[in-house]
Amino acid sequence: MTPPSDRRRPLLAALALGVTLLTALPAVTACGSPAPPPAPGASAVKEITVTIAGRQVTPPPGRIDVAKGQTVRITVTGDAADVAHVHGYDKAADLKPGTPATIEFVADRDGLFEVETHGSELQLFQLVVR
Repeated sequence: MTPPSDRRRPLLAALALGVTLLTALPAVTACGSPAPPPAPGASAVKEITVTIAGRQVTPPPGRIDVAKGQTVRITVTGDAADVAHVHGYDKAADLKPGTPATIEFVADRDGLFEVETHGSELQLFQLVVR
């Protein structure tokens, strides 16, 4: 007769594989469509990192979507002294060459907001809050 632990090994291996697959897949609803974003206040922090070197912005300026109520953390590292500013929220950070500067706030207003530098007048990106 086979000991009970030997009979359970295949079941435990299948269970472990199932858990691994479920945690690796994106969340979906019962009908197979993507799950909606987390409710405001329950959502993760949206991390945005920008680098400025020789007046070039990396990644290139574009639109970044965030959910209304989501916390946004913008980290900017530049090669020259300047000020990074989020219009509409009046949040800013002084930039010192080679030192990351962070702006953090809750995106509590719908709209399209420019994020730019004041001295060099570079657009970093546009923040879309919905």
